[in-house]
Amino acid sequence: MMNTDAAIVATSLTVARGGREVLHGIDVTIPRASVVGLLGPSGGGKSTFIRAVVGVQIVASGEVRVFGEPAGSPALRRRVGYVTQSPSVYGDLSVRDNVAYFGAIVGASHADVDRAIETVGLTDHAGQAVANLSGGQRSRVSLAAALVGSPDLLVLDEPTVGLDPVLRRDLWDLFHRLAAAGTSLLISSHVMDEATRCDRLLLLRDGRIIADTTPADLLARTGAPDAETAFLALIESAEATR
Repeated sequence: MMNTDAAIVATSLTVARGGREVLHGIDVTIPRASVVGLLGPSGGGKSTFIRAVVGVQIVASGEVRVFGEPAGSPALRRRVGYVTQSPSVYGDLSVRDNVAYFGAIVGASHADVDRAIETVGLTDHAGQAVANLSGGQRSRVSLAAALVGSPDLLVLDEPTVGLDPVLRRDLWDLFHRLAAAGTSLLISSHVMDEATRCDRLLLLRDGRIIADTTPADLLARTGAPDAETAFLALIESAEATR
């Protein structure tokens, strides 16, 4: 039976890259209208999983469904917003022209463009060329480009890497406002202190989900004082049972 309350359902998801299996039969269900963190060390398979969710990754076996549709289906093109690790915008265009370009692809209005730029706090920079912005501002342009079509699912790959603490805080506040308004968010990070900012956590290690839990349950389960210590405890427990 199809889970109508789920934004994403991965079933026996297996992915191989370069002749090596990097995701090993993942089974996971991600709820709607929540902030779900995909956390784990670099090289653990987070970006591969995200690519499978947005439908740009070849899958060896299993499947991913998004809102009941196979990942990458034409029906999902306007429902899923994707922000890659590196800003995927044009440096020689202004903030507004970048967002308007991506907005035109999904049929967004001029008002939608203005709203997306305002949402990420770049209204005062709307006329500036992206090449003249800071790294954090360029990241926010990419986010605005993903938001302009008001997607039902927003997938963000390491969106806070390299950002200062104030900007990181502001972005997490934005993510929770979006979830409160009904948007589903999947956010990858290798910064473990961001775990406490999520509604739910998926901890990925060596291509396997080693925990699917809430921040409070993670700390209670391990007795750890913080998310990083808890994650290390889970790793040690998993290795001990191999």
